[in-house]
Amino acid sequence: MSSITLIGTRLAEDGQEFVYRGEAAACEGCPYRDQCLNLSEGVRYRVNDVREGAQTLECGVHDTGVTAVEVEPVGVKANVPAKNAYAGSKASLSGPCPHTECPSHEFCEPAGADFDEDYQIAEILGDPPHDYCMLDRELTLVKFAPEDE
Repeated sequence: MSSITLIGTRLAEDGQEFVYRGEAAACEGCPYRDQCLNLSEGVRYRVNDVREGAQTLECGVHDTGVTAVEVEPVGVKANVPAKNAYAGSKASLSGPCPHTECPSHEFCEPAGADFDEDYQIAEILGDPPHDYCMLDRELTLVKFAPEDE
């Protein structure tokens, strides 16, 4: 289900993905609060359409202002334990990983997913990008289903 919201002009490109982090301190008293703060916190979104002719509005958070876009929730790519990782099943992340240089790190600690949550697997994507897990985990790269709002 798509929503109309205001986002920073630097993010306002078709296909751009972001995780909505909620209200910032600078949002207090803003006349556009209702149009900006209408998404679900912690959910990953993709910009589907930048509203043609929408004006850029001043913003205390985004230095170049905000503009109107259409967004929809999208699934998160993540590494999960390979055991019982099937499309349609539920899985959770294995836990934090200190190896930030690993090519799989962004999938072991993906933006838009929490360690203490179970997520429905929409699709099995295959092997993770790393050759060897430095924590000796057997992982599969999956795409979680988008969260319902």
